[in-house]
Amino acid sequence: MPFTSPFPRMRILLLADIHGNMPALLAIERYFAEGNGMGFDAICNSGDSTVYAPFPNETLQWLYDKQAFSILGNTDHKALTLLAGKSFKKPHDEEKRIMYRSTVESLNEQSQRYLLSLKESHELNLNGIIIGLFHGSPDHPRELLFAQTPDSRFQELSSLTDCHIVVTGHSHSPYYKCIGGTHFINPGSAGRMFDGNPQASCALLTITGTSIEVQLHRISYPVEEVVEALRRHNLPEIYADMFRQGRKLN
Repeated sequence: MPFTSPFPRMRILLLADIHGNMPALLAIERYFAEGNGMGFDAICNSGDSTVYAPFPNETLQWLYDKQAFSILGNTDHKALTLLAGKSFKKPHDEEKRIMYRSTVESLNEQSQRYLLSLKESHELNLNGIIIGLFHGSPDHPRELLFAQTPDSRFQELSSLTDCHIVVTGHSHSPYYKCIGGTHFINPGSAGRMFDGNPQASCALLTITGTSIEVQLHRISYPVEEVVEALRRHNLPEIYADMFRQGRKLN
């Protein structure tokens, strides 16, 4: 779908899968504030803002204060399920369930209201350019899309959406593809990467007229701050290993 933009340039920070990792989020903010990209005009967040790192209130407050365009991910959904006094069947792993319970028990009233205000997807019309935020894909909020996903699947997804740009999360796999006239972007996980590199992952989307540029970034952050917070809250030690290694171990 053709589009035009009357503004010469717009820079948008793309985030996903923060998972309550405030030290990583602050490192991303500092990285751009110090001249690496010269800041941004908006923030888009594709969900899973909570659970696994013990800074849910700080993370949600940051998103609220920055007026980020945010949606719910699957961990956020499960947190809301527990807040409603219900239970869920998955994950079965008790270590994971401890992380969910710890998050929900620590959420303050404002954080709860913020989570309850979010939807599963969101579309932004920025001067004729439609950006769609999805956690999994435009077809299903739990679909896992990777850099290695066949182009034929992205072609199918392109036919399902009117969005010029589709931003997803969930897989923690950063990529950028333009297929079927649709720009597909996963910025990777800002808070919990699985590829063996513990650095935070994000992307900068630059729109200049009808031109779209995407830069994927990896940014170092003080992992030990997360490890120390996990231990202060008596949370399972395996998560300290995960954050240090940048891997999923359970």
